[in-house]
This record gives sequence, structure tokens and C-alpha cells, in this order.
Amino acid sequence: MVDMIAKINDAINGVVWGWPALILLGFVGILMTVITKFYQVSHFGHWWKNTLGAIFKDKHITSHTTDRSISQFQSLCTALAATVGTGNIVGVAGAIATGGPGAVFWMWLIAFFGMMTNFSENVLGILYRRKDEKGEWHGGAMYYLRDGLGAKKNCKAIGAVLAWLFSLFCLLASFGIGNMSQVNSMVSNINGAFGIPKIGVGIFLLLAVSLVVIGGLKRVASITEKLVPFMVILYFIGAIIIILAHITSIPAIFVAIFKGAFSLKAVAGGGFGAGIALAMKMGFKRGVFSNEAGLGSSVMVHSSSNVKEPVRQGMWGIFEVFADTIIVCTLTALVILGSGAIDLSTGEASAAVLDEIGGSSNLMSYAFSQQFGVIGSGFIAIAILLFAYSTVLGWSHYGTTACRYLFGEKGVWPYRIIFVLLVLGGSVMEAQLAWDISDTFNGLMMIPNLIGVIVLAPQVAKCTKNYVDRHFRDSKEEPMLSMFNDVQDAQEKALETEGDE
Repeated sequence: MVDMIAKINDAINGVVWGWPALILLGFVGILMTVITKFYQVSHFGHWWKNTLGAIFKDKHITSHTTDRSISQFQSLCTALAATVGTGNIVGVAGAIATGGPGAVFWMWLIAFFGMMTNFSENVLGILYRRKDEKGEWHGGAMYYLRDGLGAKKNCKAIGAVLAWLFSLFCLLASFGIGNMSQVNSMVSNINGAFGIPKIGVGIFLLLAVSLVVIGGLKRVASITEKLVPFMVILYFIGAIIIILAHITSIPAIFVAIFKGAFSLKAVAGGGFGAGIALAMKMGFKRGVFSNEAGLGSSVMVHSSSNVKEPVRQGMWGIFEVFADTIIVCTLTALVILGSGAIDLSTGEASAAVLDEIGGSSNLMSYAFSQQFGVIGSGFIAIAILLFAYSTVLGWSHYGTTACRYLFGEKGVWPYRIIFVLLVLGGSVMEAQLAWDISDTFNGLMMIPNLIGVIVLAPQVAKCTKNYVDRHFRDSKEEPMLSMFNDVQDAQEKALETEGDE
């Protein structure tokens, strides 16, 4: 059965992560960057000031809400909880081991343009979100596919179909990228570092996940807003200590990254120039696995924010990708490349080291143990536990949102029960298969979402221009807050009352 699943998955994976899909991903990022006039660069100071810079100054950013929405900071932390996971450690290590140091450059590049893909997803998510009878916001790719793309002439059916497919793929992806692959990494690292039986770790995680997931988004958000800053700062400190210890090798590391990104060498299974193709593919795949820009996933939690301005939430999307890939993934890459496990002159991983540590997934543990001894491997095991646990919590909301769209409120509790039970499945699953399945569902989610973003790009451009004109050019035009008149009117009144501008 496992072999059959692996063969089917390989066939699908080869299509959804082939070059056409990767080119589509890059094209959308470039398109949204151009039509917003390189917003991530031209308004760098503004989005930085209104995201990280506003956390300690603006009460609207962090204050807990009394209704069923969540704060902007909680939406960021829940989104980061889902994105800052094992992809930032295990995924980066795998990309470097397979594609060489050059994969890091392509990871940076896809993140640069991915900032505006994520920005656009968030803008569309706010523009097309709706409140239910309980007063809870619901938004995401399925909604802007159905109500945005579906509103185009002769596109109602295709919009509905793509929305349904996206929701289905998201539901399945929540079991892969959001559950089994994360749990598998947690269990393997805890078992390797402390010798605790895998099934024991799996049972503990099942209890830890179920206690939070059953409480819904508000409980998930209340946990992630505390867990995410703590784990990122802790990881940052540990990585910086190692980087400073190898500070003299930093120039050689960056040379290896840029040299490897454009290497024309032949690699196994490919001819002359295949090295650059492999580095690019691994960088793109692991970059998207890490920051999820283009998947349409994080917009589901960003849409639940108490924000009024779509562009304001879009800026949190920029910061999300920046923090996840440009900061966290880069720290991981610098630590691994400075550990001696990768030959910087050839870009190849040491076969002896990989055999000793049991594969590329343990490269970060190896790097930390080189500096801190046994404490180092324990530190990484704990870091992966925190990263992966937060990812499971974040993705439980994504899966719940997709399930609610497909089956209504009655499908939510059965989904949560299945999701929690699959934690045990992930704890005993073969590691490579778990990662491969996650890759496949990522790609399947990406395609309908990117189609929606391309079709609705004019709305993103119009909304961004509206915001820039009002905030930087003293335009007195009405703010563009929603594509629905009733929501637009309500949000305008709330914006005036709260002074959210």
C-alpha cells in the first residue's frame, strides 16, 4: 500500500512541481511586484513601520478583540506559526544538500517576489471576506475565486470549481504539510536527541494538539501570539552565536551561494548546466514550502483580522515572508554552510557526515552539536518541536476553514477529530513519503490560487493605488475596503470611529 501511494504521489508531484508550475509561481510574483510598483522596496519604511514597528505603539495591532475577530498581531503570529516550521530547518537543509549552496539564492529570489504574492493574497482576502451570522470573518482563496473570479463574465462556473478544488487541496494539505510531515520531524528529532520512543512522543503531541485545536481560532491565536515570538527569538540567538563563531567564513559562504546559483556544472541525471536547474528548483520548492507565498494558505487567517484596510493586512503578508525566509531561513543556511558539512568549494555535502548523522534532515542538529556539543542537538530538537507544533496549530485553522467551505459547520468537528488522530499517523510514517506528499499538496493548492490572483490583479493594483494616493498624496477619495457595498459601508463607519487610519 505504501509503495502504491508513493508511486501515485511521485506521478502527481512531477506535474505540479514541474517547471511550468514553478514558472507560473515566479511570473505571478513578478507581475504583482510590477503592478504595485515594487511596493516591497518603494515603501519599505512604511510597511516596516506599520508592521513590526507598530507592535509596541498601536493598540489596534495587539489589543485582543471582544468579537469573533482576532488582532492583527495574532493573525500574523498564527500565519507565522503555520509558515515558520520544519521547512525553515529541515527543508533548508534538504535544499542545500540536494541543490547545493546556490539553492539559497533562489530561495531569496522567490521570497523577494513572493512578498508581493502574499501581499496580493491578503489584499484580496480582505476585499472578498464576509461575516457569518455569528459575526466571524471568513475569507481566503476559495472566496475570492468564487466571488471575484466567478463574477467575471462567463466565469461563474469556473470560479466555483476552482474554489472547490482549492478547498479540497487545502483540506488534504492540512493533513500533509500541516500535520504529518511536521509531526514526523518532531518525533524523529526528539527520539534522536533524547531517546524517547516515537509512539510516546506521538501520544504526547496528540494530547497537546487536541487541547488547542478544539478551542478554535481564538484559542489557536492566543497560543501562537505567545509561542511564535519566543521560539523565533530563541532560535535567532542560538543561530547568531554559531554564525559569530564562524564569522571569518561568512565571505566564503556568500561566494559559494552566488557561485552555486549560477553553476553550469553537470550533476547526476543531468547534463552540462544541470547544476543551476537543480539549485533553482530546490530553492523555489523549499522556499515556497517555507513561506507558503502563492499557496493561498495564510490569507485564511489574515482575513480574520480586525483590520479595516486591505493594504494594511497586505503589509503583514510582506513582513511574514520577509521574517520567514529572508531572516529565519537565511540563519539556518549560514549555520549549515559554516558547519563544515558542506564543501564550499564544490557545493557538495559530505557523504561521511550525512552517513554519520542519518541524512540531510539532521544537518542543523550536526551544526549546533559542533558548537555546543550534546546540548546543541537537544536545542535543535526543542526548536523543531516548537516550530512544528506551532505549524500544526496554524494549519488546523486552514483545514477547518476549507472544511467549513466544503461541508458547512457540520463538517468542522469531524475534521478536527481526524486531524488530531493523524498526529499519531505522522509519528510513525516514513519521513521521505511524508515530505513528498506535503510537496504534492502544496503544488495542488498553488495552481487554482495563482489563477485567481492573476485574474484579480487589477483589483490589487487599484486597491494599492487607492491606499498610496490617500496616505502619500493627500487624496480625498473614499477608501477601498471591500468589494461588497454593505461591508464597505460598515467598514468605513468603523474606520472613522476607531481612527484606524
